[in-house]
Amino acid sequence: MTSMHCRVATTQKELDDALRVRWAVFGGELKLMTAKSSPSRREVSCFDTLETTVHLVVYADREPVATLRMLMTNPEVALATGGRLGIELEQRLDLSGIGGPGQVFAETARFCVLERWRQSEAVAHLQAGIHAESRRRGVTHWIAAANLETDSWEDARLSAQVAAHRGWTSPRWRVRDSEPSDAPVFPSSPFYTPAERERARWGRLDGLRMPRAPCLFARKMGARFISGPLYDASFGRFTLPLIAALDDVPASTLERFRALDGLLRRAG
Repeated sequence: MTSMHCRVATTQKELDDALRVRWAVFGGELKLMTAKSSPSRREVSCFDTLETTVHLVVYADREPVATLRMLMTNPEVALATGGRLGIELEQRLDLSGIGGPGQVFAETARFCVLERWRQSEAVAHLQAGIHAESRRRGVTHWIAAANLETDSWEDARLSAQVAAHRGWTSPRWRVRDSEPSDAPVFPSSPFYTPAERERARWGRLDGLRMPRAPCLFARKMGARFISGPLYDASFGRFTLPLIAALDDVPASTLERFRALDGLLRRAG
């Protein structure tokens, strides 16, 4: 029987495991990166080695199968970029109106699960791990950008409309976004079918699909979206920015986390 657990990366090997999982998903499976751009087969950014960066890795026995990165606020980056939080998303969104007394924000990103493990407990272990580590560090809110699985501006806007129709727009925070001038004029990765787009033009949004990531964040973690779609040129995909308050994580999700913790304790 496979033993699964999540841990914070504290060694060079564990960090390397995280970066290799990211490459396997972004470069190998989704073809969003080329071997020429990363000959080491690791997906690496300048934020990965900051002292304020936390990497989590889920292992199935000894095999790394999932990872997630959390960026705590970084005064050095904020000073260099003229931002307030010093996180990566701040380079593409004006987050000056985000936050308040007693609120501690952290950016979660690079949420990756190897394809053959996506229907396993790996996702739940990753969510439970980031929740526990965030609580330990005093984080009150996560900010992130959920992958919309498309480079089509039309489809990205439709996903945002469907999210709003489902009541997933934040009633508290809203940040300004702009039209993506660097998005492709002729997209190559549509998400919706012509029939689905036609339904939307007539205002029939009930039953329309949503990409997996925003659904996961909204349903399992209580996230709410704070702007329109944002184009990520480095991966060639639109994303939908969101905020999730740790206090708003659904009770059913917290119960699942406790169940996983109980299983790990009994296994140990």
